[in-house]
Amino acid sequence: MTGARRPRKAYGVRGAPYLFLLPAAVLFALFFALPIGYAMWLSLHKVQVKGLGLGAGARDEVWAGLENYTDAVSDSELLAGALRVLGYGAIVVPVMLGLALLFALMLDTERVRLAPVTRLAIFLPYAIPGVVAAMLWGFLYLPDVSPFYFVLDRLGLPQPDLLDGGPLFVALSNIAVWGGTGFNMIVIYTSLRAIPAEVYEAAKLDGATPLQTALRIKIPMVVPSLVLTFFFSIIATLQVFSEPTTLKPLTNSVSTTWSPLMKVYQDAFGKGDIHSAAATAVIIALVTLVLSFGFLRAANSRTRQEAAR
Repeated sequence: MTGARRPRKAYGVRGAPYLFLLPAAVLFALFFALPIGYAMWLSLHKVQVKGLGLGAGARDEVWAGLENYTDAVSDSELLAGALRVLGYGAIVVPVMLGLALLFALMLDTERVRLAPVTRLAIFLPYAIPGVVAAMLWGFLYLPDVSPFYFVLDRLGLPQPDLLDGGPLFVALSNIAVWGGTGFNMIVIYTSLRAIPAEVYEAAKLDGATPLQTALRIKIPMVVPSLVLTFFFSIIATLQVFSEPTTLKPLTNSVSTTWSPLMKVYQDAFGKGDIHSAAATAVIIALVTLVLSFGFLRAANSRTRQEAAR
């Protein structure tokens, strides 16, 4: 009588998850980790010119340490661009999220008509590329070709120049709000639709009005979605580039270093100083990471405190 044979260990099964993860890991390394590493390497070097900078060996790439970082931090143009972006974000983020929340609450009511068409109409601007949207709005801002200025002229009303001075922030913010409200609205609206119907029925039995239901039930329950949309909006604000770059040919009020990313582009391709541009890009990435991590940590801490009550 022979003993039962032991089942073979499926050694290949253990490696199967890593095999499925391999394509994603390769793409992550090639298009994310490797560029970041190369940018950090460039930021720690500089070009040393010998003599007139002519001939072979006249330009050498040497170790610079933190010199590029100190120059970037002390650059007045970068600091001015950061302040402009803060002012821009102070307009964009609250207005965009406020409109997104308002539209989501309105679409979640029982009396709304043509809800699918309305959702599509609000979301549609998000599907338009940022450069195209900036060009469309840019022509609407130009007094010579804008139909709005023609109507204001016929009515004898003042015609403000939205591409000059303080109104420029409003013009740029309008483009971002117009394009980003739909995406945030969809995120919040999806969270609203996930609220159990029993919660609304209990509120009706308690005599809550639609406004009280929205303020005391809907908004508190979609706070995680608001945190997520706020997080995305902050990142998009710090990385603003397309709108001011597209409007730059239409006005002299937008400089080549209006935003920090425009400063990176100007240093790399305008001045040819790719090492300084890499250092500035790393600083922007670190600031974005610190702000994002700090905000998420504060939001998670508040969530735990509310859950413990």
